[in-house]
Amino acid sequence: MNSTMKVERFLSLPVLGVLSVMLFLYYTTIFILLDDWVGLRTSPGTLNSFFFTLFASLSLFSFFICVLTDPGHVPPSFYPDVESTNAKDDAEQNKCDKCFGYKPPRTHHCRVCRKCVLKMDHHCLWINNCVGYWNYKAFFDFIVYATLASVYSTVVFISCVLQKEWGHIKESSLKFFYVMYGTMVVGLTLTLLSLTGWHVYLILHNMTTIEYYEGNRAKWLAAKSGQSYRHPYNNGAYKNITLILGPTMLKWLCPTAVSHLKDGVSFPTIRDNS
Repeated sequence: MNSTMKVERFLSLPVLGVLSVMLFLYYTTIFILLDDWVGLRTSPGTLNSFFFTLFASLSLFSFFICVLTDPGHVPPSFYPDVESTNAKDDAEQNKCDKCFGYKPPRTHHCRVCRKCVLKMDHHCLWINNCVGYWNYKAFFDFIVYATLASVYSTVVFISCVLQKEWGHIKESSLKFFYVMYGTMVVGLTLTLLSLTGWHVYLILHNMTTIEYYEGNRAKWLAAKSGQSYRHPYNNGAYKNITLILGPTMLKWLCPTAVSHLKDGVSFPTIRDNS
């Protein structure tokens, strides 16, 4: 992908909206709420400013990585490893009817990007990009840091509200601003907490969002025939984490630490461990 195409990804209303919300949240938290609560020139003010700026900066950096990183597309030379007749039949069934090429395991066609995406999780409107094999870690780190920043802003907001003497404040515009900001930041925090919790669950089970819904259908079909179904890529919680976030715990929240990722066309399964 050339530099022009990368820049064009930011020329999207949802992406610009995310950047605007992040800027508004940062300015309001630091220069209005925190300054009003403890003062920016005090030791508590400096310390709180540092930590909130750290979370906000890491969130912004991870967001940029999400937007700019190609999620991963099928190599033109890819051909499934087939030896038996049944395997050949399976390979033919796993051809994309839109790209007309073979799809590796866990690959899905994105109707928005018009390409097959390796280990596709979903197409995200807010990053104007697919979330797939190569940028899933950056996406997860982004929502983690965004959640931390949002929770931090909520705590600062509540602390500021509690120390104010509202009986002596007659300006209705100031009260309206606090109500609006409180509604926004609390709603954002709850949304991000839910989203982070969802992806923690997916990582622990080594699933994508698509595979979760496919798995539910597979369980239902298996139950109808008196069988059981288990997600084939679930290798145990810790192993799943290391496969997605990396073997080094200190690098789990570093969006650019992806040296542990392979080619995105083959994945260890339960059978490999048995």
